[in-house]
Amino acid sequence: MLVKAVRLQMLMPDTSQPAARKPFYRRIWFLALVGLLVCLAGGAGFVYFWGIVRYEKKAEEFDLAKLEDLESASVIYDRYGQVYGKIFIRNREQVSLSQISPYLVAAVISAEDNRFYEHRGIDFWGIIRAFFKNTAAGRIRQGASTLTQQLARNTFDLRDRTYDRKILEVFLAMRIDKALPKDKIMELYLNRVYFGGGLYGAEAAARGYFGKSAMELSIGEAAMLASLLKSPNNLSPWKNLTAATEERNFVLGRMVENHKITQQQADEEIAHPLEVRPKTNVVYQSYVIDAIRQQVQSELDYESLASEGYKIYTTIDPVLQRTGEEALQRQLLQVERTDGYQHQTYDQFTEGLREWKATHKEGVPPTPDYLNGAVLAVDNRTGGILALVGGRDYSQSEYDRAFQSKRPAGTAFIPFVYAAALAKGVFPGSLVEDSPMDNRQVMIGGTNGILGEWGVEKSDNRYEGAIPLRKAFALSKNAASVRVGIQAGLESVIKLAKAAGIDDELRPFPATFLGSSEVALGDLVTAYTIFPNEGSRTDRLMLITRIETQDGKTVFRAEPQQRKVIDPQIAYEVHSFMTDALNSGTGAEAHSEYGLRNFPAAGKTGTAYNFTDDWFVGYDSELTCGVWTGFDRPHTIYRGAFSKDIALPVWVAMMNASLDKFSPHELGRPFDLKKVEVCLNTGLPASPKCSLLSTVSNDPDLPPRKGTFMEFTTSKQLPKEHCWLHGDDSRSFVKTLRNEDIPRATSAVEATKFPPVAMQGETVLGEDPYQSVKSKKEAVAAAQPKPSWTPAPKALPVNPGETQVRRAEPVGPLDHQGTPPPVELPTPEHVDLNSDPTDL
Repeated sequence: MLVKAVRLQMLMPDTSQPAARKPFYRRIWFLALVGLLVCLAGGAGFVYFWGIVRYEKKAEEFDLAKLEDLESASVIYDRYGQVYGKIFIRNREQVSLSQISPYLVAAVISAEDNRFYEHRGIDFWGIIRAFFKNTAAGRIRQGASTLTQQLARNTFDLRDRTYDRKILEVFLAMRIDKALPKDKIMELYLNRVYFGGGLYGAEAAARGYFGKSAMELSIGEAAMLASLLKSPNNLSPWKNLTAATEERNFVLGRMVENHKITQQQADEEIAHPLEVRPKTNVVYQSYVIDAIRQQVQSELDYESLASEGYKIYTTIDPVLQRTGEEALQRQLLQVERTDGYQHQTYDQFTEGLREWKATHKEGVPPTPDYLNGAVLAVDNRTGGILALVGGRDYSQSEYDRAFQSKRPAGTAFIPFVYAAALAKGVFPGSLVEDSPMDNRQVMIGGTNGILGEWGVEKSDNRYEGAIPLRKAFALSKNAASVRVGIQAGLESVIKLAKAAGIDDELRPFPATFLGSSEVALGDLVTAYTIFPNEGSRTDRLMLITRIETQDGKTVFRAEPQQRKVIDPQIAYEVHSFMTDALNSGTGAEAHSEYGLRNFPAAGKTGTAYNFTDDWFVGYDSELTCGVWTGFDRPHTIYRGAFSKDIALPVWVAMMNASLDKFSPHELGRPFDLKKVEVCLNTGLPASPKCSLLSTVSNDPDLPPRKGTFMEFTTSKQLPKEHCWLHGDDSRSFVKTLRNEDIPRATSAVEATKFPPVAMQGETVLGEDPYQSVKSKKEAVAAAQPKPSWTPAPKALPVNPGETQVRRAEPVGPLDHQGTPPPVELPTPEHVDLNSDPTDL
């Protein structure tokens, strides 16, 4: 019982005093809570440090060398070192920070990153400040990203709007800040950032908006560029000048707040209205830009060209280039308004192309078929291209007619015919027969008829009998020029033309003497440079002088070589002929009609058969210029469309425009080139009595003439005998009675040596503006030698009721039954041996 009582007492609580309580931190629930918090903190710390390591590791994967890997535009410079155009993927020019205005640096810092030089790539205080300012303004007035963050984002294309991307951007910005100095980060930023309008980097933006370098920016201009960074397209002054002005003024205020400028400076800039250049396409597409691009690509690959920022130095003269483009367009628009013009015009095609684009979203646009042309001007000494116009509108047709198109040159080819003859020893004062020739020997436009009625350079062409080479050249006498070519030899003419630079295939037929073979304008202009260059030319035309990298390393340099083609004496003799052709021959309208200024120049017209192509190529001591007009698919421009009326005015505009930069002078005559007096009747060195003999033409419309003219010659070309017709020795006159000495109208060549080539059409098709068509019987009769001289009729009836039209008629030979008949050869008065040759 006692034991049981003790046990019960032990089990009952002791109520005599209160029980002791445990501290809360020893209690199980607190220990569990602390354990949970420790676990959470540890987990958070683990996650935090794991995240840091993870993003730092990801940030380390980016190659910071890419920060300087900018796609820079390749800049094209003209011959004077001025920017002419660009070739680029992105229009950017890299410059150092020292080449950027400090105002732009201050403006960008004030607008985008106030604590740029203080933070370590990420500005937490800047984020808080931007939050409050933007909240108070009710709109975004200040960005939260630092310039370093923006550089990282733009360089590595971190544009995804996710937290992961934003965190990675922060870590990458901090890494960049540790790796690079602040000034370098600023330089990379200002060279990469987009300023709108297709302009990347400060230099391109400064030139695009204000036409000046980034170093020359004013405070207000710098503030405007900095304001564009927020929204380059929406705040563009080309789109919204008012919004752009407001943002500029806001940035000026921020610059005052940050003590970058004074309030007075800001007020002065705010008082000035915002002025920017009109928006232009810096890399406008044109034939010359395309030619430059193609030539550079032959030296460098296109990807490098469009991204590495090369400096391309060219030979282009911007004034001549613009003159050529405008003069060609202006002249051809005028031709399209000519009465009788029946082809598609430029304006009609342009309107049709606009309608086609409105109704077709894809597909090949129509091809133009309007009258087109090309202009090419080159430096005589270097072969550098001063102007290149490959057509009227590059946007409508990229076909370069200056180098890709090949067309018949017409009589613009005959300088090489005469040069070949003179090089063979023909005396420059020789007479050549200007009389009808059976077309079967030459076959210009057909297989029959009489050569010379079409493809001439003037509508009132007439045969004049035996005339000097100089006059036959100046007046583009077709039959006479063929006879000169026969004397030179077809092989010699082709060989000389090839050596002069005409790489095109020349047909081995007499028609080539009159330019029936197709040539490119570039080749013809190259060949003409031998005349002002003492018989030599450069081995190729040059458009680019050198190419440099951004740091000035030369990767290409043009080194043209001179190539001798003919002797300087022969070149000067032909030059003398071409001087007459321009001043008093088929190009005389250059002075009288089109206002060619008074300076030493020479040139030659060229009208292809049936008026399909018109040419004029001419030069002075400094440059040679060629003009071609015609259709891409040959058509007759219109009846009577001579080159002197269509191509010559464009050439005159080019040469006049060149005088400001290129001062021409008289070409020097080779010291061993003699000047001799020549008899007009025999083409031999004159005797004392030749100049005393005055003859009067049977045509009252022509003035009387004296009996001699002056000519240049080499000792090798100079005949050993003097004029036998007017000599003192009476036996010399007996010579006129010998039939073999009588000038006669004969065929140019033996028909057996040049068998006829089958042609598809007659010599003349359609209307005959010169009344040149004769019956076969008349044609054959006209081409045969005549036993005696008979005066040509003044006019022949055309049709009953129509007015009479003068046409080409043969002038007969000397009458062997009596004294020499009058010859229709107007020439200037007799001059002494020390005078220059005069125009015939």
